[in-house]
Amino acid sequence: MSGFQRPRIFRPPSEWMSYYLPVTSGCSNNTCTFCYYYGSRLQMRDVAEVKEEIDALRLFKSRRVAVPGMPHVVYQLASQWDGRRVFLQDGDALVYPFPKLIEVLDYLNDRFPSIERIAIYATAQDILRRSVDELKELLRRKLSILYLGLESGDDEVLSQVCKNTSATEMVAAAQRVEEAGLALSVMVILGLAGAERSEQHAVASADVLSQMDPEYGAALTLTVVPGTPLHTAIERGEFKPISPFQSLQELRLIVQHLELTRCFFSSMHASNYITVKGTLPAEKDKMLAQIDRVLDKRDPSLLRPEGLRGL
Repeated sequence: MSGFQRPRIFRPPSEWMSYYLPVTSGCSNNTCTFCYYYGSRLQMRDVAEVKEEIDALRLFKSRRVAVPGMPHVVYQLASQWDGRRVFLQDGDALVYPFPKLIEVLDYLNDRFPSIERIAIYATAQDILRRSVDELKELLRRKLSILYLGLESGDDEVLSQVCKNTSATEMVAAAQRVEEAGLALSVMVILGLAGAERSEQHAVASADVLSQMDPEYGAALTLTVVPGTPLHTAIERGEFKPISPFQSLQELRLIVQHLELTRCFFSSMHASNYITVKGTLPAEKDKMLAQIDRVLDKRDPSLLRPEGLRGL
């Protein structure tokens, strides 16, 4: 094995049944002040090593034979994998060199022709580096959904957290994905603007998300990661976090202002204080009523306990 450091598993809730196959470790945009990947070193995994893992996975699934020296996690994942979905790690694996990504996808599909869907995290920069034709090449190889962190539709917030992109670029990336025919899932982070710009952040996020008009949308709640600049800013009193019920007010504002064609929107991520989900616009009133019931009672017992919240 090379010096590649296998990453921890961070994945969208909807990928819980996937096999997690690393092609990168870390994130190319490692400056986001709130993020677990802040300051991480991006590593590219050798294609040969990726293929070795795919071969080991195939051998285990077909004959229950383990390859000596293969990380134990491969077999932990393989034991519960149904062979249908794969999630390519890590934080923005679409940054992986395109020819190598094609080679990995071809190999994966050849060894596991029953795979139905391959998914990946991407940044707006990653997407805009790819042409529509290149994205279509990925789709032809079953890489059919991209997960994109919008985080905020407010350019001031994006600048403050060093996201290194703009709302305009986010919308352009979404349009390119749509043109190529891939599905897009977009995430926003409740509380990312702190108390001062809470309302602006929520309304702007709803506006940009509406322009992006993805098939899937998700709200996460800010979880402070020790060692990040945001954590330091909070300790110094330079950033005032919102309260749990203020995060629900942001969630309500976002749902209220969303104007989408047809999008499954949820707050199912473990970082959130409550879970709401539904298809917008059809179920908007139901989702707002669910949030309002919790906001009206202001009963902390209705919220997910802090100890159960996580990344």
